[in-house]
Amino acid sequence: MIVGITTAQNSLPLDYSGSFPKIMDLECAEFEGLLKEEIFKNPTWKKLVQSKKMAIGVIDLQNPNNIKFAGLNEQHMMYAASLPKIAVLYAVMDAIHNGEVKETPAIKKDLRLMISKSNNAAATRMIDLVGFDKIQSVLENAEPKLYDESCGGGLWCGKRYGSGGQRNLDPMKGLSHAATTLQVCNFYYLLAFGKLIDKNRSTEMLGYLKDPEINHKFINTLSRIAPNASFYRKSGSWKNYHADSVLVWGPDRKYILVALVESSNGETIIRSLIEPIEKVLNKSNTANCN
Repeated sequence: MIVGITTAQNSLPLDYSGSFPKIMDLECAEFEGLLKEEIFKNPTWKKLVQSKKMAIGVIDLQNPNNIKFAGLNEQHMMYAASLPKIAVLYAVMDAIHNGEVKETPAIKKDLRLMISKSNNAAATRMIDLVGFDKIQSVLENAEPKLYDESCGGGLWCGKRYGSGGQRNLDPMKGLSHAATTLQVCNFYYLLAFGKLIDKNRSTEMLGYLKDPEINHKFINTLSRIAPNASFYRKSGSWKNYHADSVLVWGPDRKYILVALVESSNGETIIRSLIEPIEKVLNKSNTANCN
């Protein structure tokens, strides 16, 4: 529970005071039970979760003084295609913040292309700009970590988004582009409270993530049912691996949702998750998380 939100704020990042809890402190067994019950109503989804080919993470932000996290396979690391471009965004922003890289219009343009349109050439230029050692360092050494072997791994980007070049595969599973739903949720959670680098850099990163320009998966459904909400989002797909992540911020819905699916039908599955998840979120208002 976060205590110290000064007002019912409408803009991000949120202000806070007092001790800031880690994402693991937000885990809510009752919320997780509601999530599992709803997802398992679908036999295909149940089978995918049980075979560790589907992972979900959800953070309920509706009441900022009672934030709750729930997940299914949330510490199970999977191939995540373009979703780990958010790790590249983080590394570049950290390099700019520390004076290692000069922020230029060309870099800003590439960061926007990399996130909003998932442009591989722009992502590769940004990877080459900072290098794999820098990306690994901010994921493993910053506090809190976004890649932590004690929590199943997490975000990882160890290959350019194109042919050729060095590889820096993750030490746990040897994946080039990987994620856990726990740590992707953590990325958005930290941004929402201005805790990734600092408030100004978090605000800047939120700007790159806002208003995604690819209308599929989560966004296909959200743009229909929540036209007044803002979406901060990064997705990814490669062969049977499908990933999506979104911070939804609107007048009647505030949450973070991340899904990783290994299935030929993954895009449709992810698109279909929004409405069941919102049912869970509506029920979670009465969840006892103490």
